[in-house]
Amino acid sequence: MPGSIDPVSMTIREYPLPDPAARPRRIAITPDDAVWYTDYARGYLGRFDPATGQVREWLSPGGKQSLPYGIAAIGDILWYSESGVRPNTLVRFDPRSQAFQTWVIPSGGGVVRNMMATRSGNLVLACSGVNRVALVEVKDGRAAP
Repeated sequence: MPGSIDPVSMTIREYPLPDPAARPRRIAITPDDAVWYTDYARGYLGRFDPATGQVREWLSPGGKQSLPYGIAAIGDILWYSESGVRPNTLVRFDPRSQAFQTWVIPSGGGVVRNMMATRSGNLVLACSGVNRVALVEVKDGRAAP
């Protein structure tokens, strides 16, 4: 459940997610200060707007059993992994068009628990299930083949 703490009063405010079964695993923040999360238990990508408290969710392309995990933002584009599909996939989500794209992770991925954007606008994936680190070259906002 998202929350905030007022630094002066130390008051804690919780923002309930739409489904009590939600289990966010990782978060990413886009330039508009939205907090994006992967809902591992339900197979969703979610967006929490701290300014309004509103939450929106999208079913991941791999479905309810896709187990989305590691997530990163490059600008306003979201990238995350689906660890419940074999081989694992890398998913790109464009909030403006609400379009998903999916690529298979060549090593299989195992489980990509963490990923991060590089300064040059690429992605690094920790493919912990296969003991590898992957570099994804992002060109024009899309993964290079």
